[in-house]
Amino acid sequence: MRENAATVLREKLARRQALVVPGCHDALSAKLIEGAGFEAVQVSGFGLAGSLLGKPDVGLVEMKDVLDRTWDIVRAVSIPVMADIDTGGGNAINALEITERLIAMGAAGVNIEDQVFPKRCGHMEGKQVISADEMAGKVHAMAAVRQRLGQDIVINARTDACAVFGLEEAIRRANVYLESGADMAFIDGIRTRTDIARAVGEVRGLLSVNLMDAVTGVKTELVPIPELARLGVARVSIPVASILVAHQALKRFFEALHASPTGLLEGQTDWLSSFAEYTGFVGLLDYRRLEDELLPRAALEEKYAARS
Repeated sequence: MRENAATVLREKLARRQALVVPGCHDALSAKLIEGAGFEAVQVSGFGLAGSLLGKPDVGLVEMKDVLDRTWDIVRAVSIPVMADIDTGGGNAINALEITERLIAMGAAGVNIEDQVFPKRCGHMEGKQVISADEMAGKVHAMAAVRQRLGQDIVINARTDACAVFGLEEAIRRANVYLESGADMAFIDGIRTRTDIARAVGEVRGLLSVNLMDAVTGVKTELVPIPELARLGVARVSIPVASILVAHQALKRFFEALHASPTGLLEGQTDWLSSFAEYTGFVGLLDYRRLEDELLPRAALEEKYAARS
């Protein structure tokens, strides 16, 4: 029997050993993150906006699409999945309803933030935040439905107040949200290792930080993961790398293909996975085994009669 994913995630976070949780933008990227050896994955709102709409993360993705893609991702991997519901879909009642759906689909955790809707990526300019009391109400409602259902989903309350009002207010809000029922607080847009160390010391509970792409950090100093573990950070989010990597790889390939005098890149196998490697990764052989087990023999013989 599969162990409860939320309980697994909760235990890993409780160690305060900087659990690295990359962001995925679809089920395939989630499977690749799992295959690389990471112990948990999160849905990237930034990535969903890009992959679904080809647009920036400024609150344009419908909540139904977020939940549908989250369900796909939960089904695709065996490691814990953290959902991203942005501002919670509205007020505390909306946040409660969405949390109930996430519990039903088996999400291990959920990120919710205190931005004004329409929100935007935490490292963009022009962020605004709601009152701490309003956000605390959303967190309290989410914790209440979790308790009513007897479930264990991890609530990660993100504050974007650091960029708007400064670190002191962000720490204050983090503690308010933890007191309201959140299991972990996430100060997005935090700048330096000194700020991170201060936050670890002053936040009265688990702390998550965001290193964006793990290459540039965007607005946050790239502090080595072992150092963050020594500081006592619970989770390290790397939310945007998957979509940025995909963008770069696809851009380079199709530009090269278009520029090729023959219209081909014959023999240049470094561009891509082989057909066999990819179909193996996504489970084509498992599908064929299911066909052999479940479909009538005559139907299989007819279906594959023309196979060379």
